[in-house]
Amino acid sequence: MAIMSDPHEPSSPASFSRRDFVKGIGVGTAATSFLATIRPLSAAAAQPAVAGPGEIPITLQINGSAKKLKVEPRVTLLDALRNRLDFTGAKKVCDRGTCGACTVLLDGKPIYSCSMLAIEAEGRAITTVEGLGTPEKMHPVQQAFVKCDAQQCGFCTPGFVVACAALLKQYPNPSPEQIRLGLGGNLCRCGTYAGIKEVVSGGKGGVV
Repeated sequence: MAIMSDPHEPSSPASFSRRDFVKGIGVGTAATSFLATIRPLSAAAAQPAVAGPGEIPITLQINGSAKKLKVEPRVTLLDALRNRLDFTGAKKVCDRGTCGACTVLLDGKPIYSCSMLAIEAEGRAITTVEGLGTPEKMHPVQQAFVKCDAQQCGFCTPGFVVACAALLKQYPNPSPEQIRLGLGGNLCRCGTYAGIKEVVSGGKGGVV
């Protein structure tokens, strides 16, 4: 049950009247309005130039070659590679940065190309699976994938090849824990993990 205050009880020094409240709102609103007129001026001076929304020219360094193209700022690196430059090795599977099928190397480090904007990759060294080897001259990791029967449907294979190449470059003789951490960002829905483990651990036909 709500308890009503006694109208005859004297107010305490800490009481806050409706008039005080309204006056406080008025002062606060005026201060906020004043700051709102000042803040955009200083913020505008610090903001960089806005790119887009239309297409803008960029140059991407892919597999040792400069590729010029025009993209909207919202275009991901994966879409630029596949749809604009015909590097279709990186696969668009989950498109959410969880499966690893779109893995490429950026300055030698594996990344999800579906989770990076193409304009963010400008000036960086990009290596796709096409840059690792060709059918005529395969990379040792690609050869090991064939020998170890480490692929089935093939959608995850290019991403795994790139991730394995990055892992072995950092750890030429990786431990089981290093393999788990190095390849933990790539998923194979066909379940070829045993063959992929042989690729990097020096099993039957493996690289190491």
